[in-house]
Amino acid sequence: MSESPVRPFAPDGDGYRWATVERKRYKEEGPARFRDITRQTLFRRPDMLGELRYFEVAPGGHSTLERHVHVHAVMVLRGSGAVLVGEGVFPVKPYDLVTVPPSTWHQFRASADAALGFLCMVDAGRDVPQVPDAGEIGRLRAIPAVASFLDTACD
Repeated sequence: MSESPVRPFAPDGDGYRWATVERKRYKEEGPARFRDITRQTLFRRPDMLGELRYFEVAPGGHSTLERHVHVHAVMVLRGSGAVLVGEGVFPVKPYDLVTVPPSTWHQFRASADAALGFLCMVDAGRDVPQVPDAGEIGRLRAIPAVASFLDTACD
């Protein structure tokens, strides 16, 4: 008998989970700043070009401020927060679909009172993320809404 094609959803007290899917740290420690985020790779096949992941950002946590050559399609499943895409900051809530164009700065931030969980579809063969240098941070901080977001989202 082959493995079941169904991966049952199994929420627990520590967030959303899928049976047989390992919950991993978002990234290894390094120069990219992030706080309180995990990921689960839900779907990956060598004969397909995409990969589906679930990310969970703890209350008050955030992903890395970064950009890539590849596009992201992000579907919020639970919680609320905000996302920086390019030079704009947007509120997000369940069932919002966020498109991050190629080579666009982006960062997800959970509200202080609830986790933010989202599915993310990306290229299976992704490029290495780029983080902004001091000059790029300065350019982004010149935009008042972005400066406020970065002050709230970063340690």
